Amino acid sequence: MDVSRRQLLAGAAATAVGGGVALVTGQPVAHAAPNAVDAAAPAGSTDYLVGCGIADMTGAIAGQGMMGYSDADQVAEGLLQRCWARAYIVVDRSTGHRVVFVTSDIACLFQSHHIGLMPRLRARFGDLYSERNVNLNATHTHASCGGTAWDFAYSLAAYGFKKNSYAAELEGIFTAIVRAHENLAPGSIALGRGELHDASRNRSKVAFDLNPGSERREFPGAIDPGVTVLRLRQGDTDVGAITWFSTHGTSLTDRNRLIAGDNKGYASYRWESTRPGFVAAFPQTNSGDMTPNLDLVKMHPGGPTDDNKRNCEIIGERQYRAGRAAFDGARPMTRGGVDSIVRYVDMSAVSIDGIYTPEGKRVSTTPAMMGAAAAATSTEDNWKSQLPFLTEGMTNPVVTAFGGDRRPPVSPWIRDMQAPKLVLFPLGLLPPAPWIPHVVPLQIMRIGELVLVAVPAEVTIVAGLRLRRVVADALKVSADTVLVQGYSNAYTQYVTTPEEYDAQQYEGGETQYGRWTLSAYMQEFHALAAAMAAGTRVPRGPAPLDKSGFQPDLLPPVPTDRPVAGRRFGDVLQQPAGRNHAGAVVAAEFVGAHPTNDFHTGGTYLEVQRRSGTTWSTIATDNDWETELRWRRPAGQAEASVVRIEWTTPSGTSGRFRIRYHGDIRRPDGTTRPFTGTTATFAVG
Repeated sequence: MDVSRRQLLAGAAATAVGGGVALVTGQPVAHAAPNAVDAAAPAGSTDYLVGCGIADMTGAIAGQGMMGYSDADQVAEGLLQRCWARAYIVVDRSTGHRVVFVTSDIACLFQSHHIGLMPRLRARFGDLYSERNVNLNATHTHASCGGTAWDFAYSLAAYGFKKNSYAAELEGIFTAIVRAHENLAPGSIALGRGELHDASRNRSKVAFDLNPGSERREFPGAIDPGVTVLRLRQGDTDVGAITWFSTHGTSLTDRNRLIAGDNKGYASYRWESTRPGFVAAFPQTNSGDMTPNLDLVKMHPGGPTDDNKRNCEIIGERQYRAGRAAFDGARPMTRGGVDSIVRYVDMSAVSIDGIYTPEGKRVSTTPAMMGAAAAATSTEDNWKSQLPFLTEGMTNPVVTAFGGDRRPPVSPWIRDMQAPKLVLFPLGLLPPAPWIPHVVPLQIMRIGELVLVAVPAEVTIVAGLRLRRVVADALKVSADTVLVQGYSNAYTQYVTTPEEYDAQQYEGGETQYGRWTLSAYMQEFHALAAAMAAGTRVPRGPAPLDKSGFQPDLLPPVPTDRPVAGRRFGDVLQQPAGRNHAGAVVAAEFVGAHPTNDFHTGGTYLEVQRRSGTTWSTIATDNDWETELRWRRPAGQAEASVVRIEWTTPSGTSGRFRIRYHGDIRRPDGTTRPFTGTTATFAVG
């Protein structure tokens, strides 16, 4: 190979940052020559079929745990914004090769989603779409529905598996792909780049600073500012955009109780609101140590303001504007065609060649182990820890204080391979099956010149740099054409560099397979990229574990609905003020029903309507940023529901309006009946 792997690991190759992506400026790296598999569309070609699709995937908005912070106390109480699956299909008409890329407004793309989707795709499309050419990824919002994983490490905080929310998410992903397929039409793709410096901070700078200086210099300010946009057109019409940028979906903190897509969901909403029919996704890259909470001086999440909803809007708006700028400057690709490759790897048992480790010695991974620093949580993004006596930075010397030197909680060899982590929960060894996946899909996808390294985890920016370099080396392309696509096809927590791991900050404590987790990924992805470059088929690898059989829900069933005492369903308990100024919050409360009776998929629980003469027109729904729906049980009435709807009237609003609430009563026999409540007319302006 042109550059030794040890040089790549050490960051010795001369690099610079362009568009937030490392650009090789030292020894030139040639592009791979076309091979038999890649007799593809030429550079800048319009010989593609392009399709985009979007579908509602919102699950339970009340009464079930949320996903992201693993906080059992964070139970959903309403809806700020719906969650969406956005799908893109690109077909190279010269070869017939195609790829599917799906970004979902959820915390994690679990193996339950990936395994559950593939049979449905086979039933509908045969072998057209498979685990090889379909990438599923998540925006990592920390305000989505919990209990949709088959892995107990992720479902227990939601008190078990939530079949209804899982079904809604899976149906949304599937429907988005079907719609993208049905919308395929001749088109073209282009690539845009930019930078965004005020939407992220490094929340684990103490760990980042342990990396070699040559790598730290790739990221001035200790962030990855890179913005990469794929622009999709059908003929002369723009139909979609995919905007990659690294920042966590934690603008809405662990105090939030409303389902939402967080800052990336807002960015998508912002773009799509300006162009009806346009599909705008904002996936992650290597965002493991990137937080949107810009004020790191405080000992709790904050910044740019002290209002979390406002922060979400600001960070989302900045991503939207950066994406639009890169989109407007997009250029034709320097290479055509599409390609993809996948292989399953048991990440708990990878024997790693020394050329992939900083020390140059042969090592291995271990079964998944959660560290004390992980349980302590990230103080930059969490208001509280589930175990407040633990702190980030706890390492093996603390084992003695816990008696671990006398009664090791795990085998000594595992503890050594996981050192200096203080192992708190041996998740990979717990019954009845590993609580975190061990066998996971590793995938590389190429769309024109853009290469995506699909990792089933959260990757820090320097770990991402090393992955991009080894893949670029194997493909004989420049590293600036390679992106890490995190949160892909499964979820296994974090990937840090060995140097970062030693600090045992939150990310190191969550690097499950030990100190050399990144080294294992580098080795496996280098081999996978080499096979892609050669056009060589690779074996599927070990079969992933299907855990769908035993998935208990530990919560009791939702009781049948009764109205608030002395009232009827749909009655207005609190009318809006008769006259309101623009910018005011208009509120109404209704006698409601439990929202899980019907998710109103593709519809809405609420409408804000304007009167024009004798007719009413809807101007806002439950997906609009200016509305909020909150659900609660009235005191002493365990079967009754009160639904509060708030509408923050936009600046310049005037006229006469009303608010409508749509609910569904669940009867004792399990059937449901819809009803609607409507406020009195009120004035704004």
